[in-house]
Amino acid sequence: MAFPPEAPVQVEVPILSLRRHGRYLVLPALLLLAVAAAAGFWVGALPEPWMNWAAGAGGALAAILVGLGPILGWMATRTTITNRRVIQRHGLLVHHRSEVPLSRVRSVHLRRGPVQRMFRSGDIELLIGTEPAAVLRDVPGCVAVVDALQELIEHNFALGATGSTGGHIGSASQGAPAGPGAGGGFAAPTHRPGNDATTMFRGL
Repeated sequence: MAFPPEAPVQVEVPILSLRRHGRYLVLPALLLLAVAAAAGFWVGALPEPWMNWAAGAGGALAAILVGLGPILGWMATRTTITNRRVIQRHGLLVHHRSEVPLSRVRSVHLRRGPVQRMFRSGDIELLIGTEPAAVLRDVPGCVAVVDALQELIEHNFALGATGSTGGHIGSASQGAPAGPGAGGGFAAPTHRPGNDATTMFRGL
C-alpha cells in the first residue's frame, strides 16, 4: 500500500533581533560619568565620616537611577522578528512578552521625527484590525525593516491563501541559516530584484 509523501516540517526561523537605537544610551552614560566625577570629588573630602558615607550612598543611588537603570533597561528590551511573528520582550525584574502574528497584521506604518531621520531610525506601527497598534520604538535602519516586514506579511498571506499550514523561511532539512548574520534570506512570494531580504538586512 503506497502512502503519499510527507510534507516537510516547517520551522519558525528568527530573521532579525532589534533594540532601540544606541543613541538612547548617550545621556545615561554622560550622567553616569558626571555622578562618578562628583562622587570622587566629594567622598572623602567632607569633614565628618557620616557625611562621606552619605555622599557615597547618594552617589551610588544616583548612578543607579540615572545611569545604570536606563542602560540595563535598554539591554533588557528586545524585539525579535521571525518568519511568522514579531516578539517584544522587556523588563528587568518582571519580564513582559508580547507577540504579534504576521498573519494578523493588516498594514505597516513608519513614523519618523527630525532627530530620528538624522540617525536613520523611526517608530514602526503594526496595525491589527481594530486593536491598538503594536509599536516598535526607535528602530535603527527602519526603512529596511519596514520593507522586510511587508515582504514577510505578503509571504504569510500568500501561504494562507493557498491553504498552507504556516509561513516559513527555510526548513530543518534544508539547514537554512537562522538570521542575517549567517547570510540567510527568505523566499518572498514574488522576487523583485534589489528588494530581497538578504540585501535589506545587509544594509542594517
